[in-house]
Amino acid sequence: MTSARRQGRGDGRRPRRLLPARCLPALALLPAPALAQSGWLAPAKLDLMSTGALSIILAGLTVFATTTSLVYVRERSRWQRREARLASELEAARGHQERLSILLAADPQVIASWNGRDAQPVFEGDSGFLGAPGAALALAYGSWAAPADAKRLELATDALKDSGEAFAFTIRSKSGPFVDIEGRPVAGRAVIRFREVTGERAQVMTLRSELERVTADHAALASLLAGLPHPAWMRDADGRLAWVNGAYVGAVEATDAGTAVKGGLELLDRNEREAAARARREGKPFTIRAPAVVAGQRRTLDVVELPTPTGFAGFATDMSELEAVRADLQRQMDAHVRTLDRLKTAVAVFDGAQRLLYRNSGFDALWSLDPGFLDGQPSDGEILDRLRAERRLPELGDYRSWKAGVHAAYTATRANEDWWYLPDGRTIHVVSSPNPQGGVTYLYDDVTERFTLESRFNALTRTQRETLDSLREGVAVFGSDGRLKLSNPAFAQSWRIDAELLASGPHIDEVVGLCRPLFPQDEVWRELLSAVTGVRDAREDYRCRVERRDGTVLDIAAAPLPDGATLISFADVTASVNVERALTEKNEALEKVSRLREDFVHHVSYELRSPLTNIIGFAQLLGTETVGALNEKQRDYTAHIMRSSGALLAIINDILDLATIDNGALALDIQDVDVADTIAQAAAGLHDRLTDSKLALKVEIDPRTGSLRADGKRLRQVLFNLLSNAIGFSSPGQTVQVTATRQGSDIRLTVADQGRGIPAEVKEKVFERFESHSLGSSHRGVGLGLSIVRSIVALHGGHVELDSTPGQGTRVTAIFPAQGLPLSDAAE
Repeated sequence: MTSARRQGRGDGRRPRRLLPARCLPALALLPAPALAQSGWLAPAKLDLMSTGALSIILAGLTVFATTTSLVYVRERSRWQRREARLASELEAARGHQERLSILLAADPQVIASWNGRDAQPVFEGDSGFLGAPGAALALAYGSWAAPADAKRLELATDALKDSGEAFAFTIRSKSGPFVDIEGRPVAGRAVIRFREVTGERAQVMTLRSELERVTADHAALASLLAGLPHPAWMRDADGRLAWVNGAYVGAVEATDAGTAVKGGLELLDRNEREAAARARREGKPFTIRAPAVVAGQRRTLDVVELPTPTGFAGFATDMSELEAVRADLQRQMDAHVRTLDRLKTAVAVFDGAQRLLYRNSGFDALWSLDPGFLDGQPSDGEILDRLRAERRLPELGDYRSWKAGVHAAYTATRANEDWWYLPDGRTIHVVSSPNPQGGVTYLYDDVTERFTLESRFNALTRTQRETLDSLREGVAVFGSDGRLKLSNPAFAQSWRIDAELLASGPHIDEVVGLCRPLFPQDEVWRELLSAVTGVRDAREDYRCRVERRDGTVLDIAAAPLPDGATLISFADVTASVNVERALTEKNEALEKVSRLREDFVHHVSYELRSPLTNIIGFAQLLGTETVGALNEKQRDYTAHIMRSSGALLAIINDILDLATIDNGALALDIQDVDVADTIAQAAAGLHDRLTDSKLALKVEIDPRTGSLRADGKRLRQVLFNLLSNAIGFSSPGQTVQVTATRQGSDIRLTVADQGRGIPAEVKEKVFERFESHSLGSSHRGVGLGLSIVRSIVALHGGHVELDSTPGQGTRVTAIFPAQGLPLSDAAE
């Protein structure tokens, strides 16, 4: 401006006046040629214009300015009114926004909105109630919601953004509060609101969740109690059963729980029920271990019944097995104590304070201490002092040090052994073992006898060694490994083996190889090898007799020993074998002679019977006087012939019977035999002899005797021979007695006489064949009667007893089994 003034002064021109700023809009509306002509664009040409033109311009400008001013004033007023209106609306919008912000902040909530599927969300609010700092983390569902709820929210959010599907959920966050999530489309935008549930609704939902949890816990507990194998029950406030589980139903043997509750079926006995009722009335817990009948079986139960807010609840545990185990443990402990009391080894148990807790009877017997003193639980040191005072401990120079060494067992970690040599000559083996709970257990074993036995054993071993060395039999002992452990000189001499070689302990294979030159047969050596080294299920003896090449006969015996070794002995029986052979040949010759004798007797007996039968027949014919009358002397001769022929026929029959029995060809006809009838028939056959001998016959038959399974003919033969024998040894006027009785399953037939009796030296021979002893009587015979009796009774499975006293008579009893022989024996 200063430079323009200076220029104006320099060129003599007037300075140019500037238009006010409010005129610039009007100038802007003029066309460029007009401005150029007006001189505003070319101030230098202003002087060239004429005064008229200038006046016109000025007039136009004045009109224009006036018009423009009027327009400006009008528009300005309108703009001011609009500006005031807009300012008022802006203020109202700001107030509304503030009120909305206040309302939004009044509740703990977050609003997320999207303007399109792929647009970034816009958040309003605070997500602190979700436990996630920052509103954007409200959409990180997994950070504050459970996995299942988070998955459901993600699916619902995708459905809202894709297809505008609205949703509304109420879930519980991980931090605890319940959250209402509502999603819906609003003005083309997807909006989700996260709002914390507060107030009474939150309390209701919390209570509902707690109710669901408690209900689930109750259902789980009820299922657990219902499925338990132990009886459980619940009672109401009056003590009546309200609920029982399946185990209770089975215990009281009800059909179902309803029946058990309705019927009030109780598990415990009356006394226990009354005690439980008293505890319920006093509101106290009730516990007891009592017997009860569970499913029909007597069991031991631990019962617990406790008061509850609504009544009482009880539970019973079957302790029968525990009681059985406890009783078994007590029995084992008692058995252990009884076992220790029966041990000869003395046992003493001391506690950590060195006081005597237990001792067995062996301890009392070993030390002979006063029982009253031991019952007072004396200390270990007091017992040692008492034993020392009674001179029952080793004689020691430093007793105190020795005692301290004994007591060192209380601090030791392992058992210790010691030997006490007592003044009375006994040797005591002492084992002190520390107990895990403290204290020491002492075992006192009197080994004096063992030492004595060991000394005797060593002496016996030396004696046996010398005995083996002096034996003429060869003896070899092989160990379980097959090596020779012991042998005597007779073994080496018998098999001609070097004694030094045997002393080296060769294997049995080597020994067999050394013995083969004298006896090469492999079968015997294989058996001996198997007996020594073979693996068998059971070790058995092996015996054989061999004859060597040099003619020596040996008896070989292999016997297993308890320690797994095997003893083999070789006895030279050459001389006895030779004698045996000679005796065998002689015996065979004697048996041949015996068979010849039996054959001779058999044939001769048959040959004698035929002419004897003719003699008897003709004698009977003469006696009947059929062919003519006889005088008195002829009749006597004929009767004598008849008696002698009958006696001879009986002897021949006896001989034939014995021959038949010896040959095993005598067959019995077993049937039910009446004993009384058989005795009567036998007595009838001897009636004449009884009459001639002036003897009385007395028969006594027990009514219980009954019948006998036997051969009736042979039974009569037995009775006939016994009666004949009794008649022959009786004197006139005496009585022969026949008795039949039953004892158990046997029938006893006894024939007794009052004759001279049989001396003791003759009793053993009366049953032998052809042994006849008159014993001063008139009886004569070939000695076959009693032999036949014993043979026939033996065939029936019985036996004969003889009881005789010289001067008092003889009793012969034949004992038969009442039911006879078994079928198999009878068939044989």
